[in-house]
Amino acid sequence: MEQPKLFSREEYKKMQGVPEPVYPKSAGLSGQTIRKAVRAALLGFSEDPSPLHAFDFVPETLRRRRDLPGLYESLSAVHCPGSEEEALLARERFSYEELLLFSLALLRRKRERSGERSRFLLTERGEAERFLHSLPFSLTEGQREAIREIEGELSGGFVMNRLLQGDVGSGKTVVAFYALFLAASSGFQAAMMAPTELLARQHYEKLREILKKISLPWEAALLTGSLSRGEKRELCRRIEEGELRLILGTHALFQEGIHYPALSLVVTDEQQRFGVLQRKAFSEKGSRPHILLLSATPIPRTLSLLLYQDMQVSRIPGRPAERLPVKNALIGAGERGKAWRFLAGECRKGRQAYIICPMIEDNGEPELQNVSEYQRKLRAFLPEGFRIEGLHGRMRAEEKERIMESFLRREIDILVSTTVVEVGVDVPNASVILIENAERFGLAQLHQLRGRVGRSSLQSYCILLDCKNSKKSRERLSVLVRSNDGFWIAEEDLRLRGPGELFGIRQSGALQFRFADIYRDKELWKEASRDATELLEEDPGLSEKRNEKLQKRLFDFEGAGEVL
Repeated sequence: MEQPKLFSREEYKKMQGVPEPVYPKSAGLSGQTIRKAVRAALLGFSEDPSPLHAFDFVPETLRRRRDLPGLYESLSAVHCPGSEEEALLARERFSYEELLLFSLALLRRKRERSGERSRFLLTERGEAERFLHSLPFSLTEGQREAIREIEGELSGGFVMNRLLQGDVGSGKTVVAFYALFLAASSGFQAAMMAPTELLARQHYEKLREILKKISLPWEAALLTGSLSRGEKRELCRRIEEGELRLILGTHALFQEGIHYPALSLVVTDEQQRFGVLQRKAFSEKGSRPHILLLSATPIPRTLSLLLYQDMQVSRIPGRPAERLPVKNALIGAGERGKAWRFLAGECRKGRQAYIICPMIEDNGEPELQNVSEYQRKLRAFLPEGFRIEGLHGRMRAEEKERIMESFLRREIDILVSTTVVEVGVDVPNASVILIENAERFGLAQLHQLRGRVGRSSLQSYCILLDCKNSKKSRERLSVLVRSNDGFWIAEEDLRLRGPGELFGIRQSGALQFRFADIYRDKELWKEASRDATELLEEDPGLSEKRNEKLQKRLFDFEGAGEVL
């Protein structure tokens, strides 16, 4: 606690109704000390703020068009606002700055890439049809449209930079496989990266099955961190000599010492799980390769157009016809026993179940379920014979992989886990998921967790257990009960909760704005995007005198790795 400060009656009267800035303690400095230092600095510029003009990179024409205050006025209003209105206007100015820089960086990147030549990836129509006919299911119209878009770009001779967006279970992976096939059948190499070894192995095995059916002369390989030194050395040799055309794996794909002589396509699955620099390092393994990113995070269309201004976006709506919609239920804590009996009934049919808890162990809040204690309670409730296992993030990677592989091989009936199962491992036999303390999770995470079931022709179920049982939490959770459409849920999430950490965008680490909020400032972002487009049309290099400060600031922004 800070040392309290005493004020005279006169001083206190002056302070009433005036907002007081709150600063976090830094290097042993109190908030009061920081306030004094900031006010002294601002006072030094009060008579002549011209030295600050060197840092005001927003062109005067844009500042006037958007009716934004100058830099000194904005800094003063942020740190020493005379009113709430002043502070809000200053926040708008700094939000606009961030959104303008972000839009400029994306648009410049798009312009640079649009003129970059790359390899033509073509295959005979008969070969393509043979690949598609080998699939054990029919493609949806959404998948076919995505394939047409990707095929068109890969055959155009310019670098593709495309995001493939689809709901959980919509069939993005097979579309990515087709792109890999196009690259390999054109005589080049292609690589696909997944966030976990288990998911990478699952992709590898599925792709290998398809390739085996059509008897192609080349094979796929799996490159992960768990390979022995000798295995890795041999695999790297085969990659470097061009013997291997299709390489799937984890972060190991872009490690030093791995050379791809003909890498034409890089695919990143669950792209939101990787950092900007990781995706960049992966793409730099090739010479101007085509880039395909996969994401299961549904984003409202209006925001998608702003977030991905530098990319082409393909969307796969809906799910394959053979997959039945997941049936959803919202229950209270008093119905837990009923839910357990339902899970047991599914397991007796030979199926499997997930139970998700928010905690690993007891943290002193009795209403929060934890993995450690939950297993004990579940074993005591159910008859003997049910195989129950726990999984959480503190386990070693090898242990987590072992448990998930056992679950995949049907050696576990009920997996009690934290949200580590959220990343898209495919367990077709899992037919029910019970999510404890559902009120503690965001809709994005709940929707992703629900996506762990409903991955086959089996009827699947999602049970949301709400321990809070308040009107607000039930209204929010009922959005998931009413629909399995992630894009509709994203729109409802925005409507219900307004600005903030909505639908998992911030979780991806894609945006680190200090002032701007992509939901609250959606209209401001549209204005900033229009201004960025106009600036680049008039002065593509931002080299004119009026834009020199903006050019320098943008160079620093791009150099900091804010966007890929």
